This record gives sequence, structure tokens and C-alpha cells, in this order.
Amino acid sequence: MSLTIDLHLAYEFDVKASAKEAFALLSDVPRSASHYPKLAHLEDLGKNAYRWEMEPVGSGPVHVQTVYASKYVANKSKGTVTWTPVAGEGNARVAGSWTITEHPGFTRLVLEINGSVDLPLPGLMKSVAEPIVEFEFESLTEQYIDAIAQTLGGEA
Repeated sequence: MSLTIDLHLAYEFDVKASAKEAFALLSDVPRSASHYPKLAHLEDLGKNAYRWEMEPVGSGPVHVQTVYASKYVANKSKGTVTWTPVAGEGNARVAGSWTITEHPGFTRLVLEINGSVDLPLPGLMKSVAEPIVEFEFESLTEQYIDAIAQTLGGEA
């Protein structure tokens, strides 16, 4: 038996770096991923696809190691980096985007993530597992954003 938990996050924040600097960091998947906490391994699958293997996280009866792969497309003229799931890789599917917009004196970054993770638990555990998985995902993503912001000169 397994259950699926859907995850949706959206963040908007401003950094002191230029849009060019922000795009250079965020479009370089290994460099950007190095800021994500609890990333155990990032594997280059070729053709701008990467497999993310996270360290196991959780508490109490729920521990999960998330593994997924996404294909990345960077569009410098639009100021976007997008990713879509690679089928058949791991126990999760993750899609999302960075939107990078330069303003006088700061650059606005918008991060959107949509995903789902399959857990080897009975459906009855969803009410216990869902808040734990959501909390862990949100906490790790917020730490990632903080690390990205610091690399880009801090929040404006």
C-alpha cells in the first residue's frame, strides 16, 4: 500500500544581486542545488535532466527518502528557469520555476514548486504523514531560499 502527498509552494523575495547574477546561479542546476539542505546526491542524467536524492527526513513513525528527477529549461531572455518531472524516476514528481525580474536596485525572484511524493504507508496514515512531509518540505525549501539569498548578496 502507498499514499501520495501533493505539495505546493510559492515564494517571492528580493535580492541585492543583478538579474544577470541571479540567472547565472539559478540556471546552473548543480550550483543552485548545492544550496539545498539535506541533498545527499545530485546525478546528471544528461540533456539538462538531474536526479535528486535527498537524505531521509521525518519524525516519529514517518521517515522518507525522496528521490526524483526533473528536466530543466533556462530561458535567459525571459528570465526563467523551469523544470518538469522525468517519468519513472524515484518516488516523487517535482515541477516548478524561477522567475527573475530586475528592478532598480534589486532583483525579484519568484519560486513556484508543485510536486507529489509517494510513501510506502497505508492510506490511514495520511493524516499523520501529510503534515510532517509538508513541514519538512517547506522547512528545507525556506533554508534553500535563505542560502540562495545570501549567495546573491542578501535580501534587498
